[in-house]
Amino acid sequence: MQFKDYYKILGVEPGADAKAIKSAYRRLARKYHPDVSKEAGAEDRFKEVNEAYEVLGDDKRRSEYERLRAGGFRSGDEFTPPPGWSGGVDFDFAEQGGGDFSDFFESMFGRGRAGRGRQPPRPRRGADVRATLEVDLETVAAGGKQRFQIGGSSGPRTLEVSIPVGIGNGQSIRLSKQGEPGPAGPGDLLLEIRYRAHPRFEVDGSDLKQRLEITPWDAALGGQLAVPTLQGSVTLSIPAGSRSGRRLRLKGKGLPGKTPGDLYVELLIQTPPVRDDDDRQWYEQMRERFASRENAQQ
Repeated sequence: MQFKDYYKILGVEPGADAKAIKSAYRRLARKYHPDVSKEAGAEDRFKEVNEAYEVLGDDKRRSEYERLRAGGFRSGDEFTPPPGWSGGVDFDFAEQGGGDFSDFFESMFGRGRAGRGRQPPRPRRGADVRATLEVDLETVAAGGKQRFQIGGSSGPRTLEVSIPVGIGNGQSIRLSKQGEPGPAGPGDLLLEIRYRAHPRFEVDGSDLKQRLEITPWDAALGGQLAVPTLQGSVTLSIPAGSRSGRRLRLKGKGLPGKTPGDLYVELLIQTPPVRDDDDRQWYEQMRERFASRENAQQ
């Protein structure tokens, strides 16, 4: 196993005081918390940061760790505890559980040794459960309650969760005590929110995009058209001379949030089909008119 440099993990100097160590720990714990971070390996990094603080944030554990550092060990060095090493102090880590600590940590301080004499091991709560919940964009825009089913060791359950207005795609909602049961109570349920595909809108961050079919005469002459949004129908002004693919913006009509997103409308010119002789006659007259104009300009 390798020696761990806990100072390097927290990004502090070996002489850092307790205040600097606590500040570094809080910053990194927020950054890599599994409920917040989407970085690869964030959960392992979070555990590593917690382990470093378990040692450096406690005077007795830090003192024992410094005894090893005084022997010349550095990060990545192959490490075997010195003969007769006992760590000097019995620490109670039963509350956190041995699985949360590295082999290096356990070689220094043992594994739940306090449970072998001084105190019985403390009961642990049940495991947290992670699940994904799909929500409609309309629910994201307005908020509201949503019922869902989830399985577990005790069988399927139906729960209800409040969806905050403007919750982001990939954000999580924690439901306290809805995880797996345990001796000290159940764990929590972490619901990762995923936007359900919408038949009209595409999502781009907090912005929305949609395609709007218009007639050739609205494109040529301009006009006012009703456009659906998540907040209701609004009137959109079509500039004269618009072409297919032109994008118009409706500010603030995207997803809600601290800074609301916009709705981008892409114009698609649709030519009405010929259904009878009258329609054909109108198209022929248009062709003749525009063809003669182009010939005159050549």
